[in-house]
Amino acid sequence: MNRYPLWKYAILVVALLVGLIYTLPNFFGEAPAVQVSSAKATIKLDSGMATRVQQILSQGGAQANLVQFDGSSVKARFSDVEVQGKAKDALNKALNPDPADPNYTVALNLLSQSPRWLTALHALPMYLGLDLRGGVHFLMQVDMKSALTKKAEALTGDIRTLLRDKNLRHSGINRDGNNVDIRFRDRETLTAAQNLLADQLPDLLWSASAEGSDYRLSGVMKPEAARRVQETAVKQNITTLHNRINELGVAEPVIQQQGQDRVVVQLPGVQDTARAKAIIGRTATLEVRLVDDSTEAAAAAAGTGPVPFGTERYVERAGAPLIVKRQVILTGDNLTDAQAGFDNQTQEPAVHLTLDAKGARIFRDITRENVGKRMAILLFEKGKGEVVTAPVIRSEIGGGRVQISGRMTTTEANDTALLLRAGSLAAPMEIIEERTIGPALGADNIRKGFDSVLYGFIAIAAFMCAYYLLFGLFSTIALAVNLLLLVAVLSMLQATLTLPGMAAIALVLGMAIDANVLINERVREELRGGASPQAAIHAGYERAFATILDSNVTTLIAGLALLAFGSGPVRGFAIVHCLGILTSMFSAVLFSRGLVNLWYGRQKKLKGVSIGQVWRPQAPADAPAKT
Repeated sequence: MNRYPLWKYAILVVALLVGLIYTLPNFFGEAPAVQVSSAKATIKLDSGMATRVQQILSQGGAQANLVQFDGSSVKARFSDVEVQGKAKDALNKALNPDPADPNYTVALNLLSQSPRWLTALHALPMYLGLDLRGGVHFLMQVDMKSALTKKAEALTGDIRTLLRDKNLRHSGINRDGNNVDIRFRDRETLTAAQNLLADQLPDLLWSASAEGSDYRLSGVMKPEAARRVQETAVKQNITTLHNRINELGVAEPVIQQQGQDRVVVQLPGVQDTARAKAIIGRTATLEVRLVDDSTEAAAAAAGTGPVPFGTERYVERAGAPLIVKRQVILTGDNLTDAQAGFDNQTQEPAVHLTLDAKGARIFRDITRENVGKRMAILLFEKGKGEVVTAPVIRSEIGGGRVQISGRMTTTEANDTALLLRAGSLAAPMEIIEERTIGPALGADNIRKGFDSVLYGFIAIAAFMCAYYLLFGLFSTIALAVNLLLLVAVLSMLQATLTLPGMAAIALVLGMAIDANVLINERVREELRGGASPQAAIHAGYERAFATILDSNVTTLIAGLALLAFGSGPVRGFAIVHCLGILTSMFSAVLFSRGLVNLWYGRQKKLKGVSIGQVWRPQAPADAPAKT
């Protein structure tokens, strides 16, 4: 009756071991570290940089306990702050020979002191949020009106080009907000234009009307198209902010959308608000120029001659010098989209660009006149330009669709598309809220949060053991397992723990023990009704389960509502709250039942259970005696 099969105990043991392994990293703390990341869009880090960093530190006399490459940066961990400062100076000197034009960002950071065997298992500690670690918080508003205006202007230019190419004469094109009005002198031209524009510009909804002797064709941006433009603007701005914040060397920045037009930026560990604002608000521009392939340019690139007049010297992604003409053909203002894909003929990785009407016309003329020559696409940031790619013009390119291909991997194609899309903000952003949290306050929050969870657990354990005796001890052990599993799941998900999250952990303790209270009271009730101890244990768990499930489901619904509609601290609370409900169902029902079965299940002639005082109802004094 009260026996678990061996496979159920195996599941409980595995869950306990997994929880223990993934909770352990949170107890080792953090050590001073130095983080090396790329300071330029065209410089990518690989695993070879970790070896180079190790060599530089050895030569500089700054011995690192650990050097690792995490995909986007190299981190080196040290024993104390003094060695950390020495390592930063050595890396800055070796990696950035020109301090005015650094290739890499070398930033002070903190790194977990978890043993390597835990790291090899991908057992990593939870990230600490802004309120626990200190740092800078920005709430930024995206100017959606500017994003829609920019799209409407691009569509107006496309309309002019389409009508001109099809030789459809009109009396004028006017833009009123996000709407476009086109006037025609006859019905036939209006009908032809309406059919053309409806086919080529599906983002606009067209309607025709007569005004005196003229005819008017009105285009209104569809709601779904406007919503798509706004969503793209926010996503592109978030991507751009990610690229810019990498320079700060923040271990785990939080950049997320809040509502429809706001972006929250949290930079844990950053105290220099001015520098953070300068990097977040910086501008990047895209330019397209022709490459100078003359003999003088080749000599200048090889370093054997001066740079010809009217040209400039830049460096390609591979490090080779390139002489580019000063004349700018196109800028990023003419680029509406950039997506990674594949060449239709060779199936090689490629980048597909979409230009607006003005850019398409200019690009068509330039490519027609310069077939066989190279064209450089440059990204300018903080006044310094870098060559993203320099393809050869194979033929005239019209229609505003441009393909960049040749000697590119899929990863490079994705990176190039990302750089071209995120070179500048899709829409202006304004900082509407700003606050700084000091590291001392963060450490104090951690201490207070830890104490609240600890004291709450001790109080609950003392009450349960005093009131329910051995069953109370089982409940306390199940509660400890619940806390262990909750921290393990948060660590496995690499969630960011905030102060509201710690409050949710403390709340989960009280909610989780409620299930054990229901079970224990149900067992007492069965004992009062005259059931045998084994039957009382079985019925107590079976009949309490429905009540426990109902209460947890209703609480989970409230938590999911907070998760769906909340933001910021509310979401942090809701995530821990929902996960705590799920782990409490496992620990309170399955794990505590396993302990009870292990202790009492094999006793065939069980006379009683240690569950505290069982008050049996007293029979009335005048009740007749049973015979």
